[in-house]
Amino acid sequence: MATNPSTARIQGKLLPTHRRADRPTYRAALNPSDVMQRILPEDLFIGILCLERKRAERATRSFVLLLLDALDTQQPGRNDQILAGCAKAVNASRRETDPAGWYKQDLVLGVIFTELPPGQEVEAKDTLLDRVCQSLSVHLSREDLRDVRISAHIFSDELDHNDSANGGNPALYPDLLQLHQKRKLPFLLKRAIDIAGSLTALVLLSPLFLVIAAMVKLTSKGPVLFKQGRLGRFGKTFTCLKFRSMYANNDPKIHRDFMQRVINGTHDGKTEGENKPVFKMKNDPRITRIGRLLRRTSMDELPQFLNVLKGDMSLVGPRPPLPYEYQSYDVWHRRRVLEIKPGITGLWQVTGRSRVRFDDMVRLDLQYAREWSLWLDIRILLETPRAVAFGDGAY
Repeated sequence: MATNPSTARIQGKLLPTHRRADRPTYRAALNPSDVMQRILPEDLFIGILCLERKRAERATRSFVLLLLDALDTQQPGRNDQILAGCAKAVNASRRETDPAGWYKQDLVLGVIFTELPPGQEVEAKDTLLDRVCQSLSVHLSREDLRDVRISAHIFSDELDHNDSANGGNPALYPDLLQLHQKRKLPFLLKRAIDIAGSLTALVLLSPLFLVIAAMVKLTSKGPVLFKQGRLGRFGKTFTCLKFRSMYANNDPKIHRDFMQRVINGTHDGKTEGENKPVFKMKNDPRITRIGRLLRRTSMDELPQFLNVLKGDMSLVGPRPPLPYEYQSYDVWHRRRVLEIKPGITGLWQVTGRSRVRFDDMVRLDLQYAREWSLWLDIRILLETPRAVAFGDGAY
């Protein structure tokens, strides 16, 4: 085998492609209309991608989404010719059961390689990339090959357990991005409400902020504010602010172990002194005396109005998880951090809070994302004071 100096871009890296030394470098003329007959239209391909994702969630299977993007050459007809060559290479590299279609109509080609060997997702991805690159070197000229960008995205439960950022890969969820584009105006109004609401709360509650800050500072050593890394939409990490309710420099292992039991369903909710189930640590030894009051009244979360003002959170949405909580998620749990921005209050908070099992909490978050409207946000905001006042499930 002789190494060809032409290269293909793969996720920002350059990968050498190969061509037999005795292989001619000319290409047969391609008829784009004939080649594209086996390529699905965008709406159908995205629908199949969503269906395959749901199947993989249920059966804990894996698949690879391969995307081929012809960079804009500014030459009339050349991009169509390059994409036609990409389509021919893809059709030669995939099985009949691997769907191929437009990820972005007439711009980006996609192919879904299903049924990856368990535990060998990365190796399978590398093999598929090598196979497609070799096929591209047959159907594209050296010059055209330089203008093709290839990226591979693995949908795998096991990989995402080890890497919280992996589960937030937007490329695997184009339907959610399209939905947000369709809701662009309503989401702009939601953001306007967030800004107005958080500013109003910060101004009106500023005296209370000073009182709480003094109480925290005078009753235990450490900073007034507790800063903690949380996961926002698509796994984006941000610094969540709270009034410190725990002793400084505590060990998070006790909470990590408890939440792992809650998430995997081995915690039955039985708690000493409680007639109803509780799925949150009630007697956490890390919490200060004043911290228990702050948590009981949810006043420890007041600084999160600053997170809302910055745009990391919304007034209404799912609660943002900790990275180590996310690592214990089942594959379908991850959608709660994908579908909508996290919030201070939400459907879960006004529907039982810590009395609700984790799986049911996730279902409430997904229901909120699915049925979201400005009116739903307003209804939840109006119900939040009652939920805070009664404090049922708040610990």
